[in-house]
Amino acid sequence: MQAAVLQEFGPSLKLQDVARPQPGPDDVLVQVEACGVCHSDLHVAEGDQPPLKAVTKPHLIPGHEVVGRVVEKGANVSHLAPGDRVGIAWLHATCGECAPCREGRENLCRKALITGVMVDGGYAEYMVARASHALRVPDNLTPEEAAPLFCAGLTVYRALKNADVAAGQKVAIFGVGGLGHLAVQIAKAWGAEVIALDLEPSKLELARRYGADQVLNAGSADDIKALRKQGGVHVAVVTSAAKAAYDTAFKCLRPAGILSVVGLPSEPLTFPALSLVGIEAKVIGSSVGTRNDMRAVLELAAAGKLRCLTETQPLSEVNAVFERMRRGQISGRVVLNCCASHA
Repeated sequence: MQAAVLQEFGPSLKLQDVARPQPGPDDVLVQVEACGVCHSDLHVAEGDQPPLKAVTKPHLIPGHEVVGRVVEKGANVSHLAPGDRVGIAWLHATCGECAPCREGRENLCRKALITGVMVDGGYAEYMVARASHALRVPDNLTPEEAAPLFCAGLTVYRALKNADVAAGQKVAIFGVGGLGHLAVQIAKAWGAEVIALDLEPSKLELARRYGADQVLNAGSADDIKALRKQGGVHVAVVTSAAKAAYDTAFKCLRPAGILSVVGLPSEPLTFPALSLVGIEAKVIGSSVGTRNDMRAVLELAAAGKLRCLTETQPLSEVNAVFERMRRGQISGRVVLNCCASHA
């Protein structure tokens, strides 16, 4: 089968023929229909995040926003059958026994296996998924529509959930890319007043199109001053990987506001202790999401309340997509949808 393989850490993947994988007794073999390209895939390929680099499988096939059809199932699998359309996310498998798993936080499982990092992912014609973590995709979603929800949608859903976003609150989304435009929609679906901030006019227009109540230039001192004069925001979710976005977002919090960390700058985040104490601000992290979170995301999408702006490209263009991603030239999500010939 054709696959994009990480032979060594660096700027590009190698397209090559590899053996079709075989499912174990608890697995399913999935014929890939669509796989979203996530910024985390670029981090994995370049090896610029030491914790990920340390656990990356040799000769890895990346990709963790996958939708496809089950073509084979292991002997122990009873709830899925050939022909079922499923999605595969960041979590390939969790132990179900550690404290986080028992507490309903399987996304923090200490023994988790990560799709497209520790096991091969969806930049290929076929991939193996743990059946327990392969979720059925609603019939009214196409593979291209559904694939990005398995990371981009899931990640911002949990970030907003962890921040206890409620109807009537002001929620700022910093960075209107593949994650940010989905965060705008989820916050709106929950009844929040949504302010979207970015540096690019085209992305601000994207946010407006997807329901933002206000759009502001994150680099404009006047726009930031106006937001602060309105009293600030209850929640600021930063999907941008720029430290400057965090610095600005923190200044926009109202008293007792929450700053949700999603984007991953390469340098440490710093906030003045006096400012934290002075407004009783909370800075919280959010890590992908659980299977129950993912089911909730799919329900929103199936109900027409969440849709991802997608652009489709063949697997052969993955390195060009990576380069566009480095340059910030992608709106929404690029989906590789020619990974297999499928009906």
